[in-house]
Amino acid sequence: MSDAPAGHAAPGHGTIFAGLVVGAVAGGVCNALWRDTAGLALVVRNVAQPVGQVFLRLLFMVVVPLVFTSLVLGVNGLGDLTRLGRISARTFGLFVATTVAAGTMGIFLVNAVGPGRAIDEAVRAELMEQFAGQAAERVGAAEQVGFGVQTFVNIVPRNPIDAAARGDMLALVFFSVIFGVALASSGPPRAKPMLDVVASIAAAVEVLIGYAMRLAPVGVAALIFTVSARFGFDLLLPLSLYAGVVLGGLALHQFGVLALVAAGLGRVSPARLLRRTRGLTLTAFATSSSNATLPTTIRTAREEFGVSPEVAGFVLPLGATMNMNGTALFEGVTVLFLAQAFGVDLSLATQAIVLVMVVLTAVGASGVPSGSIPLLIVVLETVGVPGEGIALVLGIDRILDMARTVPNVTGDLVTSIVVDRWERGGVP
Repeated sequence: MSDAPAGHAAPGHGTIFAGLVVGAVAGGVCNALWRDTAGLALVVRNVAQPVGQVFLRLLFMVVVPLVFTSLVLGVNGLGDLTRLGRISARTFGLFVATTVAAGTMGIFLVNAVGPGRAIDEAVRAELMEQFAGQAAERVGAAEQVGFGVQTFVNIVPRNPIDAAARGDMLALVFFSVIFGVALASSGPPRAKPMLDVVASIAAAVEVLIGYAMRLAPVGVAALIFTVSARFGFDLLLPLSLYAGVVLGGLALHQFGVLALVAAGLGRVSPARLLRRTRGLTLTAFATSSSNATLPTTIRTAREEFGVSPEVAGFVLPLGATMNMNGTALFEGVTVLFLAQAFGVDLSLATQAIVLVMVVLTAVGASGVPSGSIPLLIVVLETVGVPGEGIALVLGIDRILDMARTVPNVTGDLVTSIVVDRWERGGVP
């Protein structure tokens, strides 16, 4: 891929942030003045939600070709397979380390604060009744998804085209990496024609990304308006302590753990990391999706931090699929919060099992809005907490999902920066 791709005349960070603020304020005001009115519901359903969905669909539209071309070109750009193995080991090592740190932090915080013990019986009953239908649907989805050995078997697709069509990103990543390795092993004369085709597709995808990002201010405003107009801030009140633990943990991981990793291993100061990821952060927050944010993540890594195209093209698609720091923290907090709410006492040994499971399910979580919920239900029922209890948090999950996507994509970016520095000779 070129270092300065055409079609990336994206709006500035200030413009996207303005769209975020305008959408949030407008939605909050409308919720306060016209809550439960047919007019507001009509505007949300027929204007704001469709505009936001069009923006999201434009981003999702390019994810499959972007992941495939990035990984194939990234693998071949790395040269010999020994280097590929070294980069893979370093990448997965950082993924696991930061995800375990996030999950551990979440479990520690929820034990220290104990938000589940503060929920009133009446509030619990009201939330269960209000979201019982959604909870039943999610439990049914969880039963279909499951988690175990078969999850890892399913990473190898029977039909890669079918996997791509279904949005099975782990299977697509596996096929793309294997295809890239096979292409590299076939020798330059045979590989070059196919690599030229893949590179042309990648160039066209980057132009499409530029087109989509031009709509970012409007799309972001519509997405935020939809959330704030529907929910306002009322749903945060009965669950404010739980939400505070999740948001506080995400902030600590974002500005503490990831900033320290970037500074200590990537030689990027926290101030620089914060300053140059503003656009990435806003896109992640508004879309609630690591996959939808992937084009922006790759662009930020290359243009703002000088990460090589090969490393960015290999590390970041993997990260968007299997490196979910914020999701692991959220799941750890939520499992223990609901255990506290239902009076289920989890021993330290059981909490250690929860930590292992949230790390594993964070890898298997779909990189789309609320993609972790079905697997989270699996964890709940494994440790004896009713899966239907997810109804307690569904009301504010959209807001928390937006927040946890930020450290998800920041963790991917930081990993690419560190791996690139190591590959340039930054490791003794």
